[in-house]
Formats: sequence, C-alpha cells, structure tokens
Amino acid sequence: MVLPGFDFGDASKKCPCAEAPDVPQYFQTSPELWAGPTATGKAPFMAQTVTFNPTATYVPNEPLRTAIPVEGMTDQDPGIFKMMGYLSPYTPSPGFGVNEYPLPPDAEIVQVQMLSRHGARYPTKNNNVYDFGKRIGAADEFKASGPLAFLNDWEYQLGQEILVQRGRQELFDSGVLHSYMYSSLYNPNSKIIVRTTTQDRMLKSAEYFVAGFFGLEWTNNATIEVIIEQDTFNNSLAGWLNCPNGRKAPRLGTEAQKVWVETYLQNATDRLSKYVEGYKWTVQDTYAAQNMCPYETVAYGFSRFCSLFTYEEWIGFSYSVDIAFQYNDGFQSPFGRAVGIGYQQEVIARLKNHTLGYSGSQINTTLDNNTETFPLNQSLYLDFTHDTNIISVLTAFGLGQFADKLPNSTYPGPHNFTVSHLTPFGARLDIEIIKTPKPLAADRSGYLPTGGETKYVHFILNQRTVPLGWSFPECDIYRLDGWCEFDTFLQVQDRMPGLADYEQVCHGEYTGALRTTDDGKDWR
Repeated sequence: MVLPGFDFGDASKKCPCAEAPDVPQYFQTSPELWAGPTATGKAPFMAQTVTFNPTATYVPNEPLRTAIPVEGMTDQDPGIFKMMGYLSPYTPSPGFGVNEYPLPPDAEIVQVQMLSRHGARYPTKNNNVYDFGKRIGAADEFKASGPLAFLNDWEYQLGQEILVQRGRQELFDSGVLHSYMYSSLYNPNSKIIVRTTTQDRMLKSAEYFVAGFFGLEWTNNATIEVIIEQDTFNNSLAGWLNCPNGRKAPRLGTEAQKVWVETYLQNATDRLSKYVEGYKWTVQDTYAAQNMCPYETVAYGFSRFCSLFTYEEWIGFSYSVDIAFQYNDGFQSPFGRAVGIGYQQEVIARLKNHTLGYSGSQINTTLDNNTETFPLNQSLYLDFTHDTNIISVLTAFGLGQFADKLPNSTYPGPHNFTVSHLTPFGARLDIEIIKTPKPLAADRSGYLPTGGETKYVHFILNQRTVPLGWSFPECDIYRLDGWCEFDTFLQVQDRMPGLADYEQVCHGEYTGALRTTDDGKDWR
C-alpha cells in the first residue's frame, strides 16, 4: 500500500499498518507506524536494591543516584555523569567560550527554532552491553570476586531503545523550561506543527515535551507531524537514512575508538580480570562494563558498574565517545556535512519564508513543499531528532569551532568537540532570531548611533551561546555575545549546501574515500 502525497524515498517499502488511517499518515500518532524496537526492561526497585556506605555522608537520589565514590575524583571535578558523552543525563553545557548577555533595551525575540534530542533510553539494538550480558550469561564456569562479586547473581535485563523514566522527565522538563523561556512566541489562537520521527522514543519525546510546554491538553495547541524513520526514506531528522554511501562506508570513528579503548582501558582490564575465574575477561568486556554504568543508572536509578572505574578512566570514556562521533558524524567524517544539510536547508527556508520543493538533500520534498506540513507562519518551531543527527547538523551549518582533529593514541586535554556538552540525553539547540531598534555594538556597550532596525541570529546549545563569529569571520570574531547579523548569517549559510555536496557524497560513485577530512574552514 502506497499512500498518495507522501515522499517515501523507496517505493518498494510497505506501510506496516493493516488499515488506512483516518488522518494523513504524517499526522498519525496512534497506532504507531515504524516504531522501531520497543522492548521494555526489568522494572527498577531502587528502594530495595540500592547499596551505599552507611558511614559516608548520605546524598538523596534526585531521582538517580549519581553520588558515586570514584577513585581519583576531587570535590572540584565534575561528576562522572557529566562525562558520559551521548549517554550523559541532561545538564546545561558549561559553555562554549563566550559570556551570556541579556537582551538589550527594546530588543525582541521574534522567532525560535528548536532542534531537540530524545531523552534517556534503553540501549539500541546489538549494543555492546547486550553482547556483554550474553557472554556473561553463557559462561557456565563464570565466578567473580571482590568488586565484581555482584556479577555472580547479575543478569542483563535492559530493554531496547524506548525512553526510560529519566528520559520522559528530561523532555517534560525541557518543555517546561522552554515554556518559561518562549511561551509569548506562541499565538494562542493557532495550532502549531511539531515534527518528530516514527521511532517510539522520538514520538514519545515530542509528546512529553509539548505536555511540559502546554500542559496535558496540548492537542489543543499543537499537531505532531511524524516523519517515517526507515532505511532509504527521506527525513531531515534522520539524515543518514538516505545517505547510502555513508551507511556502507567503514565507520572511521568506530575504528579510531577501538584503538583508544585498547589504550586507556589497559590498566582497568588487568585490574578487573584478576577477579574473574572461568572466563577470559577482555578489554571489550571492560568497555562494555563501563557502558553499563550510564545505561543501568537511567534504567534502574543506580548501577554497581559505576564505581569500578577511576576518574581518569571516566575521562578516557568521555573521550572515546568524542572520537567516535567526530569521525563518524562530525567534521572529520566524509559524510558529516551531507547527513546534516537537509535540516540546515529547512532552517534557512523558514528564515527566508519559502517552502522547499527541490532535492539536493534528504529532505522530504512532499512535506516540505506544503505549508500544511511545512508551515512558514510560526514564530515557534519544535523539531525532534537523534544525537548523531545534531552533530551532523552542527557540521552542516559550518560551525568549525567543533572541527577538532582528535588523536586516538593520547588524550589531548580539554577540547571543543566534547559530546557530553553537545548532545547529552535531552540536548537542545535553540536558534533565536532577535530584532533590535538599531545595530548593537559588538562590545555590548550599547546601540550604535547610526543605522535602523536590525535582526540577529543567536545559537544556544544546551542553554549556552555558541559564538557564531568563531566559525564565520563575517559575523565578527570579536563580538562578545556570539550573535551574527541576520543577512550576514544567511549569506554565509548559502554556501553550505555546496560544501555538503549531498548528491555526490551520499549517492555518487563510492571510492572508499570521497573527500578528505574537514577543518571547518574550507569555505573561506
């Protein structure tokens, strides 16, 4: 069955529904179509199962128990749960190099476009923690002692891919936060279109967000547009699906990550293997055990795996995620710009007030060429996506501040491309359009004496400003607030689709290395 008026990308795909819905498929939220894996896991019982040292200072869980004693961590260090890359529970970013400034007098935010990641979830299908659970469960002679003694009775019981309790909270809280920040942009006499994808955690994330923003009667205020997330389908919120070259190419980040894991977890593997009999404990087991900490914590409220590792090893874990994401999805990936360019085009189209009826990216032209499904009259746009897609969108916008070339042999120290600051669970990019009565001085000393009404673009990632001038000299690298003049920003962005070269990169003849890695500055 092929529904009319919808860009499937691959006409051979079939709708999994038995009957045609009463509403257009892209507005249907129940029953779910193409929901992806939706297995739930063991119910948490933290009140009975949590363990802690009764002689230590007690820290109540909020709701997770993250006050974990870790060897080598000082009171000045960030907790390990801010160092878990894409598995970090949401916290605001510590900042991207500039101070935050309030709006000057008589300035007005006239539009916001938000791109949000889903909330905390169970592991994805075939994750290394699942394989670890199978290996331990199948080891008949397995016996552990010391800090690993809990594994003698441990069983892998996590679900797959759907939101956990913390994930629901993250998106609801984000909706509440955005309601406080931007509710005045919503026209109470209108009903806005909110976009997400068909995967269960994506749809639920959108629903929890709008419930936080509008309340439980959110259906009076918003209609959720659900875009198919399936192989080869056009979907800017899952841009890799229609980039076949990127899907068949070697995962450069995954390979680089393996090298780094062998390095930073060598001592931990030697240390932990001493407590295991009847099973050959490898570095892959050590890395999976480290991954267990964030997954079990968001699923059950706490995890015994967390305290197995030193603070230095958690720094290494965070960096292992940075390497993988940078070379798989960011500037150092041959496909990073191309995968994210569809969403960049949609943002610019809204700013220029036109629909998108052309190809040249993985946008769904049927939806984007129709103001019913791609409205232009909203001052508040809410879109929901995945972590890797956000990384590719930042790359497609050309934010070269995040183009770090990361070695896989040594930890380079603090670096801009830190995934826990960019795409933790519940991450959100807010793009504000700000109107001022006159041009605003770059040093924020006040309005300039000459010039008329001016508009600016302000990028806010996880509640902290991304300084646009650091990536685009035309925006003024010395501008203290990180804003960019609106027309200048559009001129810069007009070059980005050409740099992404979507058709060649994603659909051209694949040679194994379509282009060299990207320093984020080649457009200059």
